[in-house]
Amino acid sequence: MSLSLLDWRRRVHALYAEVRAHPDPAAAHDLWRRGRDDLFATHPDTPLLPDDRASFTGLPIAPYDPALRFEARVDGDVEPRRFEVPTATDGVVPFSRIGAVHLPGLGDLDVWWLDSYGGGIFLPVKDALAGHETYGGGRYLLDTVKGADLGGDVRGGVLVVDLNFAYNPSCAYDPAWVCPLAPPGNTLAAPVRGGELMPAKDD
Repeated sequence: MSLSLLDWRRRVHALYAEVRAHPDPAAAHDLWRRGRDDLFATHPDTPLLPDDRASFTGLPIAPYDPALRFEARVDGDVEPRRFEVPTATDGVVPFSRIGAVHLPGLGDLDVWWLDSYGGGIFLPVKDALAGHETYGGGRYLLDTVKGADLGGDVRGGVLVVDLNFAYNPSCAYDPAWVCPLAPPGNTLAAPVRGGELMPAKDD
């Protein structure tokens, strides 16, 4: 670990703060796309492998679709559940299910709490296109301990769940990373052609 990783995380937090503050979700999405492209292209902690970085021209992100944006109330009436992810650098990373969000026309997604130092909401998603058009292990939508937070009236139990902002975990680009992948309760039977698509090297 180094101070450059701290810089990466500061920049991610700042990027999502701009996204939350922007009144136009489509324009915020364009800002997010350009910010991520810049981080991947220029930052020393980019998850891109050296050969991929040399040929990088931008992340494969679908055009903004307003139908994929929801202000979803977290339904806390769920059975408690836990899953743990062994990693090489952070030990075993535990998550506890705290609720679910119901997305009309798409299905339900479990909402998880990172049950270790710092805490935070974790919301991954794996859709029907996984392994073909989207990353096979699923993508991340919210990971608030690392800054990926789209907003919402959290005091009122509401999260902004905008699938246009779904992004690939680092292990999609560098197999050296061990990433928590979407568990069964975060799998949608519907296709989601929004957000970051399959990395070009996997085409």
